Amino acid sequence: MFSLSPAVEAALNKRGPVVALESTVIAHGLPSPYNLETARACEAAVRQSGAQPATIGIIAGRPVIGLDEEQLQSIAEGRDVAKVNLANLAHVVAEKRWGATTVASSLHLAHAAGIRVFATGGIGGVHRGAGESFDISADLAALARYPMVTVCAGAKAILDLPKTMEVLETLGVPVIGWGTDELPAFYSRSSGLKLELCAETPEQIARTASTHWQMGFTTGVLVVAPVPVEDEVPANEIKDVIDEALGATARQRIAGKAVTPFLLSRIAERTEGRALRANIALLRNNARIAGEIACALSKQVKQEDE
Repeated sequence: MFSLSPAVEAALNKRGPVVALESTVIAHGLPSPYNLETARACEAAVRQSGAQPATIGIIAGRPVIGLDEEQLQSIAEGRDVAKVNLANLAHVVAEKRWGATTVASSLHLAHAAGIRVFATGGIGGVHRGAGESFDISADLAALARYPMVTVCAGAKAILDLPKTMEVLETLGVPVIGWGTDELPAFYSRSSGLKLELCAETPEQIARTASTHWQMGFTTGVLVVAPVPVEDEVPANEIKDVIDEALGATARQRIAGKAVTPFLLSRIAERTEGRALRANIALLRNNARIAGEIACALSKQVKQEDE
């Protein structure tokens, strides 16, 4: 129950490199006009790496893998675009609504289409205070369910990063640092959390992912890439901003799907746009890296077939 754009379908038929991209960041994550500009920039970064981008969204009840320019613009400008996760995906489709896919729902649809690589900004994870709220993102379960490579800048910095890493380890999801042995913290290159696995090239990621799946594992592989140096907001500078934003969330009793967009907007405002610039930069960087990994995986598959 999905449609492929002609370009995505052609690439998949040739077993070429394809990178799935989410659309929640377009509809709910970034303000206008940066949302549409960033969506186009991420697709361009994938193309420049030699791969085919496939931005995913729900268009009048139809999951579309490979949104065209008009559909991208409609997602970016629409006022009634649902934030689609695994729990409400079927309802949005059944009711013929428009929707923007999260990490989890994007992984579900991309995997159904046969795509092996996905790029996003930061994954969801264990929220602070989850011991009482039980607020744990469905992204973690999706990473454990779908055998794909996901490229991100770590989990969002508003989360409990140590607990998020513990859950990923429990679920058997390999976390590989892209040129780093430390978990990036979204806006910041450093979190203080060490990684056991790291890689310097897309070929290394492709070999590890292929071996992981050949050994019978069915979980995804998570690649964490630090935000570019010139766009970073250091952790010691943004910590107080994040704490203030979390306090505002509690005072205003914001909950559920509204929490993350509120926090990101508040942090961008309090950092005078520095956090927004970091967010945009890491999205483009992740898309480029994902394209390179997709090319390496595609080349590897074709060599194995010869």
